[in-house]
Amino acid sequence: MDYELIAQAVGIGLLLLYAAAVISALEAILKSRTPQGAIAWTISLITFPIVALPVYLIFGRNRFDGYLEQRDIIEKESLRMIQRTSDNIQEHLVPVSADSPMYASLFNLARMPATRGNALTLLIDGAATFDDIIAGLNSARSYILFQFYIIRDDKLGRRLGRLLADKAREGVKVYLLYDEIGSRSFDRSRLLKQLHMAGVSVAPFNTRQGSRNRFQLNFRNHRKVVVVDGRQAWIGGHNVGDEYLGLNKRIGHWRDTHARVEGPAVLGAELAFATDWLWATRSPLKVDWDFSRQAPGNSTVLVFPSDPASEYEEAGLMFHQSIVAARHRIWIASPYFVPDRGIMAALQLAALRGVDVRVMIPDEPDGPVVAMANWSFTRELLACGGKVYRYEGGFMHQKVLLMDDQLAGVGTANFDNRSFRLNFEITLLVEDPAFAGEVEAMLVHDLERSRQVGLAELEGKPAWFTLGMAIARLFAPVL
Repeated sequence: MDYELIAQAVGIGLLLLYAAAVISALEAILKSRTPQGAIAWTISLITFPIVALPVYLIFGRNRFDGYLEQRDIIEKESLRMIQRTSDNIQEHLVPVSADSPMYASLFNLARMPATRGNALTLLIDGAATFDDIIAGLNSARSYILFQFYIIRDDKLGRRLGRLLADKAREGVKVYLLYDEIGSRSFDRSRLLKQLHMAGVSVAPFNTRQGSRNRFQLNFRNHRKVVVVDGRQAWIGGHNVGDEYLGLNKRIGHWRDTHARVEGPAVLGAELAFATDWLWATRSPLKVDWDFSRQAPGNSTVLVFPSDPASEYEEAGLMFHQSIVAARHRIWIASPYFVPDRGIMAALQLAALRGVDVRVMIPDEPDGPVVAMANWSFTRELLACGGKVYRYEGGFMHQKVLLMDDQLAGVGTANFDNRSFRLNFEITLLVEDPAFAGEVEAMLVHDLERSRQVGLAELEGKPAWFTLGMAIARLFAPVL
């Protein structure tokens, strides 16, 4: 055995490892979205490259390369299609106005206009949501777009799968998209094979596609979108699994919210799905999009997709804009309360200027680290007069926003850094006092099943609890 050659090989390997670590540290300095993240990655990569480098390759980046170019292709093509067809959709578009700085900023972030003339249906909990989706799927005559973060091969999954398969056999074009990390078991399931055999076009979102994304496990396509024939779209917090119907005995009642939108705003949901499909398959949707939209209601709706490919942290800025624009109320319901520094400061300032700031989270969050982080941010908000409620009627998974008396949001984005920076999300922002009133009544009912947290409760915690909150806060950027 030539020990000298082995020593040389080891030396060259260590030199290459350290060079890769230095290059990664420079990338972290240039591209990290926060100074704290850049400092943390730089120190760890230079000091412990053998451990830090593989971790950085998997979790270090927060920009998803390649997707933005695909989104541009879809958006340009959709604009051409709109211009080639009738003016019916044009008359429903809400112009961007300097008189409404909130909407001006949100329009620019969403990269699509808001539309008037929509009808909204608020769907509370799983039975109402999936019964409504199934009724919509049964009415499909041309195409179905079906996307969820989690799809399980269980009773609910098979029920929906049979319906999608039947529709495909009838000649309806059915496109099903799922996140390969969130739906790990579905990727190898019998249900997936049956859908393929029935003629359903099925694809994983494929977050690791592209040379720059090869090792990344940090990104998730967290969207839940169903579209039927361009007439109806469903967006909200539910995934496809029996637990979302409250059938998991360990979890118990699952509290969630979805919404159905009918009208010209459905176009926004179609565009978001089409972009995801193009990324996943490298081929466009083969459907005859009909941009001649009726106006069945009175709601103004902005479909707000957000993703980690963009220059801005769109979901975080959406929440931030809603908070700073609030005049008398901002209520947020989310399974996670792990905001970044800027959004936390906006909440504190809102509370200090007299806005009714309320955050509702589950009493038993998803995991101990999340639970401790929730408590840490709870303490900050309570100190300036904000209110925090812990829902005790089961596991609360809804993602709902209520601003003043006219704006409500229902979607997939959690109130945490992962949704702000790392996930693909989508939210319906609805300007309509009547719909906002429905959301208010729903949240008031939820608040009645919640416990309001006071500072005294936190002050009574033991010393180790305070230390746990501080440690959990360190993981806030990736929770």
